[in-house]
Amino acid sequence: MKKYITRAGFERLREQFRRLLYEERPRVTHEVSVAAAHGDRSENYEYKLGKKKLREIDAKIHRLQKQLEEYDVVDPATRPRTDRVFFGATVTVEDEVGACTTYQIVGGDELDVSLGPGRISYEAPLGRALLGKRKGDAVVVRRPAGDVELTIVRIEWK
Repeated sequence: MKKYITRAGFERLREQFRRLLYEERPRVTHEVSVAAAHGDRSENYEYKLGKKKLREIDAKIHRLQKQLEEYDVVDPATRPRTDRVFFGATVTVEDEVGACTTYQIVGGDELDVSLGPGRISYEAPLGRALLGKRKGDAVVVRRPAGDVELTIVRIEWK
């Protein structure tokens, strides 16, 4: 199964990869070598902690490298215009009581609360329900609190 990511999400992951590989790892490697120079490694807390940090950084680098290779990058701003909801679209929906909510359909690895609300994975129930629909279409989404019917009122490509 293909994994999709927006251009902005890909760039954030690539910057995280670069920072870990070229800044964090060399810094921790230096700390480990300084700690190792203090003598007996079997009782050297700084050395053991540094080695643990290094293993964690290496695991993150490996995971990010694999992720970056697997993604199909989609740039919503350069995507051909369409009246249907696809990955990367920003969709405004209206619920049964008239409240409107706007979501951007993104990849699961882009759901970062520090980026603010309004992002939903294309793999989530709401994301899957919206894909392929047009303005004016209604979708029913199952939730623990009960089913909700949403109507698509706007589709944008930003």
